[in-house]
Amino acid sequence: MKHDPFTVFTTWPGPLGAMTLAATPRGLSGVWFDGQRHGPDTSIWRRDPAHPVLQQAIEQLGQYFAGQRMRFELPLDLQGGTPFQQRVWQALLGIAPGATTSYGSLSTSIGKPAAVRALGAAVGRNPVSIVVPCHRVLGADGSLTGYAGGLERKTALLALEGAVLV
Repeated sequence: MKHDPFTVFTTWPGPLGAMTLAATPRGLSGVWFDGQRHGPDTSIWRRDPAHPVLQQAIEQLGQYFAGQRMRFELPLDLQGGTPFQQRVWQALLGIAPGATTSYGSLSTSIGKPAAVRALGAAVGRNPVSIVVPCHRVLGADGSLTGYAGGLERKTALLALEGAVLV
């Protein structure tokens, strides 16, 4: 994953564990739980807790966890991924709060029905957890499968949104 050289970051002690948030001049580029797979190396980034996009993201995440917001209104910068990853991440934005979909359905929706494994890998590398709702993607049988932040968090996020699980 490539990162903009002007990326700034901050941390936030979220209700499901500490999180790192990142932004570029184009928008929010990352939301990761501490210790999650595919997390960033922040050593080359400048810490900037006063950055307006990072402040907005923390405010909206707080509202989300308080049950006061289900959709985010933030500028996003998803340019760190490959064109295919970006396409998958854009498709994730179309999954409504409280709804779920399968990897197969999502791959069909982007016109790549045979690319389920590649799509799963792209979902797993989503850099903007929660805001780009990769937690809403389930196995074909409705089972909870892979989540870079851990299945306990995926379960908690879906429960917060009122998703019905099989």
